[in-house]
Amino acid sequence: MAVIETNDLTRKFGDFTAVNAVNLSVTEGEVFGFLGPNGSGKTTTIRMLLTLLKPSSGTATILGQDTRRASKQFLQQIGYMSQKFSLYTDLSVRENLTFFGRSYKLYGKQLKERMQFALDMAGLKGHENTRTSDLSGGWAQRLALGAAIMHRPRLLFLDEPTAGVDPLSRREFWDLLYNLSQEGTTIFVTTHYMDEAEHCQRLAFIYFGNLIAQGSPEAIIEENVPGTVISFEPDDPIDVLRTVEAAMDSGEVPPGRVSLFGAAVHVVTQDVERMLPFLEAQFANAEGNTPAFYYETPSLEDAFIALVKQADADGQSG
Repeated sequence: MAVIETNDLTRKFGDFTAVNAVNLSVTEGEVFGFLGPNGSGKTTTIRMLLTLLKPSSGTATILGQDTRRASKQFLQQIGYMSQKFSLYTDLSVRENLTFFGRSYKLYGKQLKERMQFALDMAGLKGHENTRTSDLSGGWAQRLALGAAIMHRPRLLFLDEPTAGVDPLSRREFWDLLYNLSQEGTTIFVTTHYMDEAEHCQRLAFIYFGNLIAQGSPEAIIEENVPGTVISFEPDDPIDVLRTVEAAMDSGEVPPGRVSLFGAAVHVVTQDVERMLPFLEAQFANAEGNTPAFYYETPSLEDAFIALVKQADADGQSG
């Protein structure tokens, strides 16, 4: 069953197109990642799906209902955790959960049970009276998730939920998401962390408002980064990158892709036997250290860089 279905969903602000003819299909119970750099249209898309923003054109169907005619009952089946911290920092943990529970029309025994569930899930039992501003980023994040699911939504939207949170807290947060997914909750999460995106069952890449890829992480990598990654750390990575690009353009070496990954250079090639000797020759008579070369399996980040480069090239050629 499709929980989210969009058809050419578009949003313009004056002459600027923030989201351009986006087509998505998210099935029940899956963790769907919406990936893209800041300003790419992720939050605008979520706001349209939540009926907070009207599309300029196109349609969206959520839980079987057209968002243009969504009922209040429909909205009660959705949870949302915003990009910015959504809790009231001057209130205690208990007071925040009480407020959000009542906003979801939970009272009495039902409210008490759901508050207990949120506390247990967030690991905050015994800290009910702690002021929210005194919680660490990871604990506050888990509390915000608990508040967003107190009413047991069928569909949960998370907008960059782990931005600015340490890696361990991010890992623990994703463990909670997997548990929710296994219990049947459909999760639509935006992120720009590649390691998080790799753990989603399916992904969509959005770039300057346009979807540039959609599918499982494995399928996206296989389709966009065929071959082997040769990774190495030269003393001057920019100079090496330009040299390899020029050699590819001239036909001196087989076509491929070359990118910077921090201090490392990644060369994606389907002809290692020709590419590796060329790379080694660049350092044969040069001053400085000769780097070690490693073979790596292409990652989602390699695929994203390849997709962005292709999108930029298509834009320039157009």
